[in-house]
Amino acid sequence: MSTGFYPIGSPGVAWGEAEVSAWRARQQPQRSYADEVLLRIDALRGRFDVAQYGELDYPPQRLPLFAVRSKDWDEALPCALVTGGVHGYETSGVHGALQFLETRGEDHAGRINLLVAPCVSPWGYERIQRWNADAVDPNRSFRVGSTVQESAALMALVAPLRGRFLLHIDLHETTDSDESEFRPALAARDGKPFVPGTIPDGFYLCADSAAPEPAFQQAVNAAVAEVTHIAPADDNGEIIGSPVVAPGVIEYDCNVLGLCASVTDARYRTTTEVYPDSPRATPAQCNDAQVAAVRAALDYALGHR
Repeated sequence: MSTGFYPIGSPGVAWGEAEVSAWRARQQPQRSYADEVLLRIDALRGRFDVAQYGELDYPPQRLPLFAVRSKDWDEALPCALVTGGVHGYETSGVHGALQFLETRGEDHAGRINLLVAPCVSPWGYERIQRWNADAVDPNRSFRVGSTVQESAALMALVAPLRGRFLLHIDLHETTDSDESEFRPALAARDGKPFVPGTIPDGFYLCADSAAPEPAFQQAVNAAVAEVTHIAPADDNGEIIGSPVVAPGVIEYDCNVLGLCASVTDARYRTTTEVYPDSPRATPAQCNDAQVAAVRAALDYALGHR
């Protein structure tokens, strides 16, 4: 765990453009969006409708954004949104969404329209980074009039379908690097002191406090518990500083915080959090947990319309 000052900027002083530029220069690609994500999306074209819904412009890179839809889209059916990679570094969010499409994406055909954005933040995916190239967190930027490219593109994609979504599940991870890199960087960027925290060991869900649907959250966790362990509360009865309202469930006001889970008005919405650094979990288990969560969410939503 890092408790020292972040190596960019000055203590107590928020970053300006010079500091953002210095931070950006440190972010080098470590994996390929084209090879690891786009090739898998392209392979789905025979079974789903695949369409580009935007493009990130971070010179010299231009990164296309793709969404996958049910091939048998029916205007009479409700819709379900699955999002992954809003934080690009959270690997199982991306690969879990792709694995779901590849293995179980047609299980609910004819019952619900499926819309999946597997990698909302490809710049962050390539650099294993939480923020975008402007040192902004896309998952605090889902607001009307947002100028954050990743967030604005997804909001434009779903806007024509608002009022028709039954479900939205947003796939995330909580990692050890949250504590060693990303939270210290956030404190430095905002000119605030870094206060060390703890990382929960296991899977948990973040419900929207405006529409928590506790039975829905519990059904998702029950399915995931067959794949990997559910995170316990800490000694304060919390997970990442929020009160645990049910085993493995916390709540945020998603709209106020500008979280991705606020982009629809779906009755059922949740954010998954997998812990890939646990000695009790493998990368395959993390991907499987995300798939189990999506499947359980769809089953519950369709069974409780």
